Amino acid sequence: MEIRVLRYFLAVAREENMTKASEILHLTQPTLSRQIAGLEEEMGVQLFIRGSRKLTLTEDGMLLRRRAEEIIELVEKTERELAEPDEETEGCVTIGCGDLQAVQVLADIIRSFQEKYPRVVFDLYTAAADSVKERMDRGLTDIGVMLEPVEMEKYRFIRLEGSEHWTVLLHPEDPLAEKAYVTPEDLASVPLILPCRMNVQNELAGWFGDYYKNLSVRFTSNLPANSAVMVKNRLGCALVISGAAGMWDKEQIICRPLSPELTASSALVWRRMAPFGRAAGKFIEYVKNYFKTDKEEKTQEKPWADFSSATGSP
Repeated sequence: MEIRVLRYFLAVAREENMTKASEILHLTQPTLSRQIAGLEEEMGVQLFIRGSRKLTLTEDGMLLRRRAEEIIELVEKTERELAEPDEETEGCVTIGCGDLQAVQVLADIIRSFQEKYPRVVFDLYTAAADSVKERMDRGLTDIGVMLEPVEMEKYRFIRLEGSEHWTVLLHPEDPLAEKAYVTPEDLASVPLILPCRMNVQNELAGWFGDYYKNLSVRFTSNLPANSAVMVKNRLGCALVISGAAGMWDKEQIICRPLSPELTASSALVWRRMAPFGRAAGKFIEYVKNYFKTDKEEKTQEKPWADFSSATGSP
């Protein structure tokens, strides 16, 4: 299976038409058709259903498309890293993160790093911790900013000081919006939207106590933004981390703290013994020194910094 042919396949899958794809690829239509037929023969499966007007992916074709997109993304990332010059740090650092308060700290780090290395750019990928971990394990993402609990055996990390606070999102006309805070009993009989991560649900189960087994869970969601849309449409109350709450329209979404308070920690994470591009490697070293210096100076300017003993060489 050649990378070039995978690119051909993806072009046909996107355009759903052999002629249109051949024009984009600057190939003749018969040449492209032969390449796709050869790929199907090599794989031993049919990738497209050939209709009179368009091509439709088979189930095998849809699987190959997902894998081909991952392969091409990894190839392009590797090509960028190998093209980074030795004499001056430039390139792209890929970072996965959730909607967390810790992203504010990340912004401070990136700002100071770019003052020193202005030719480095950043690719931010927003997702829950499980998705960020998966991309890191596949080599698609260099660094993650993750909400704990997270299994850290395969990673080096810096645990960030301070807390991420759980909150409940409410429609402004919800009776609970009149309360200063919300308790497990308040939420026991209302439709709920919970995070989809099972280990996070376990944390919430401890907060709910005996009420948890009888909750009315209508949705699970991996991102607070999607939960907020459901809340806005009066489909439930959402339990989320409050990191992105400042960006929501307070006339459409109400945030209320939980009582008793429920908090979580977050960490900046990268893979142990992983091969990083020059830009990513330089950024990881910068991050370690950033937190180490902050701890030594004991200032109050970066209150999240806690240089963990787990922060050996990348």
